[in-house]
Amino acid sequence: MGWLFAIAALATVALFLAVVHRPLGDYMAWVYSAPKHWKIERGIYRLIGVDAKSEQTWQAYLRGVLAFSAVGLLLVYGLQRLQWWLPYSLGLPAPSEHLSFNTAASFVGNTNWQSYSGELTLGYTVQFAGLAVQNFVSAAVGMAVAIALVRGFTYRRSGTIGNFWTDLVRGTIRILLPIAAIGAIVLLAGGVIQNFNGFTEVSTLTGGAQSIPGGPVASQEVIKLLGTNGGGFFNTNSAHPFENPTAWTNVVEVLLMLVIPFSLPRTFGRLVGDKRQGYAILVVMGVLFVASFAILTAIESGGMGTAPQLAGGAMEGKEQRFGIIGSTLFSTTSTGTSTGAVNAMHDSYTALGGMIPMLNMMLGEVAPGGVGSGLYGLLVLAVIAVFVAGLLIGRTPEYLGKKIGPREIKLASLYILVMPILVLTGTALSFAIPGVRDEVTSVSIWNPGVHGMSEVLYAFTSAANNNGSAFAGLTANTPWLNVTLGLAILLGRFVPIVLVLALAGSLAAQDKVPATAGTLPTHRPQFIGLLTVVTVLVTALTFFPVLTLGPLAEGLL
Repeated sequence: MGWLFAIAALATVALFLAVVHRPLGDYMAWVYSAPKHWKIERGIYRLIGVDAKSEQTWQAYLRGVLAFSAVGLLLVYGLQRLQWWLPYSLGLPAPSEHLSFNTAASFVGNTNWQSYSGELTLGYTVQFAGLAVQNFVSAAVGMAVAIALVRGFTYRRSGTIGNFWTDLVRGTIRILLPIAAIGAIVLLAGGVIQNFNGFTEVSTLTGGAQSIPGGPVASQEVIKLLGTNGGGFFNTNSAHPFENPTAWTNVVEVLLMLVIPFSLPRTFGRLVGDKRQGYAILVVMGVLFVASFAILTAIESGGMGTAPQLAGGAMEGKEQRFGIIGSTLFSTTSTGTSTGAVNAMHDSYTALGGMIPMLNMMLGEVAPGGVGSGLYGLLVLAVIAVFVAGLLIGRTPEYLGKKIGPREIKLASLYILVMPILVLTGTALSFAIPGVRDEVTSVSIWNPGVHGMSEVLYAFTSAANNNGSAFAGLTANTPWLNVTLGLAILLGRFVPIVLVLALAGSLAAQDKVPATAGTLPTHRPQFIGLLTVVTVLVTALTFFPVLTLGPLAEGLL
């Protein structure tokens, strides 16, 4: 019976995505290629002083990304440090310097890692003027970078890859804002709260007193999911009834996370002039997603031990409203899309079950990945796959009519290396430096032993992949973890963007080469299988040794 529910849930999600895939994908392709600017967009361009009609080199495009993100970082940091004087602060003090840095880096980096309890740390002004705004624009930055890489494949002998400011504004105004408005109304109808009531004091059934927080939740909930940001207004995230009240709102939130990432391959196919290429990317995303969901559901449903068997599965850390299927579907979605929102505590999953969300992130979050970041991550892996195929069968390494030469493969290889270096270095230093190790093991880790190792590994994996979820048994609000996780977030976000834009510029400068008998078809099942294998081998196996020290060791004990 459990598997019937799992299949039904997956089929419901797949049906909705199939319905919206074509119209939304085509619409996004039009958004980024339409020659005319809307009146409100022209007003924004005049306000910020940019020429929206001018094309930019990849270096200029990158400067725009970095400058815009740096300003966002300073603004979010400043709002937190000034919280005490802001309206709707709820009397909450300003967060510490290191926590403010971590939070600012997290939301600017499309991560939403939270080392704090949202309802007890940040007032409403910081939430909606700082964090919610970054949920929109950081997602728009990711989509803009993905479109810039797609232009690299379509432009011929060009020194430009588009205009960052145009892509940023259009992505925000034409895509994210309209869908978020509709989604917020749906969530409000489902019971998600939206108010400025502050804390309400109530008496419990036992005669005790309790403070019930309010807040503008629905408006922030929808964009945190739609923009694959993650985090939550409340500490328990989407397990909180004010954020995710019912089983059907749980499905809606899953759909919000998936709708743009699974539609972007259609956008890619339309822009490159070959819809089959988009379908190939889509199939790889779908295969990895379904495999992850099936494995995680099987592990959690068959949780070992007397208590899990009596409960019908491993229910520790899961909401009765959602059960195992609703929890594993949400977990697969959030860690496969770089969202980081949770409706169950991953730290309470079985040892091997907790490893699956970790592996989703270690794959580079390409199943289907974050808005924009999933597409450009999988396209970089496609470049690797084409190169590998050329070595194996002696064909010319080409992808979409562009030769994959030494420069392109170096950039793609460096992209692949960034995330593992950040994850493994951060984890190693947390245990290798004597003073830091003492703080991590005595203050941060609540579950000593191999599970504590898994908690630290998960934290750096989440940060470097811009996910934001956590093994909640780890207390990360310490100077060391706030600073190092914040740096991992920024480096994990922007170093790959540098490499992607450099790759886009290199490809755009080339002319298209005609397909010949030696050209590898990149829309057929053979290439789809190759890209799937490359995605798993090049990324996940990098982490196998460290997994044996954490979740694998715990699961096999």
